Amino acid sequence: MSRVNPTPASRGRYDQGRLMQVLVAPIVSEKATHVADKSNAVTFKVLQDATKPEIKAAVELMFGVQVKGVSVLNTKGKQKKFGRSMGRRDNVRKAYVTLQPGQELNFSGETA
Repeated sequence: MSRVNPTPASRGRYDQGRLMQVLVAPIVSEKATHVADKSNAVTFKVLQDATKPEIKAAVELMFGVQVKGVSVLNTKGKQKKFGRSMGRRDNVRKAYVTLQPGQELNFSGETA
């Protein structure tokens, strides 16, 4: 079995309970809004061990939209001072999910 291409039988079959946990939270920031306007992409905080096909399947399942592609970014947590002691922020895995043309995802709560 090749590591690059999974077997066709395993492709597309994911546990729905797992898919509901893959997306942790949407990221609503100035940069994420700019990317959404420019390239029709939404940004999510996802689990550390989530794969691109899992993220795609989770977005399609939860929001009912068609996904064009997924880009993943790992951000290392910073060392920070909390009072007198040193601490560390958590590592974050972000997913930029590009939607098909004509598809839209709205987090602001406004209806179109």
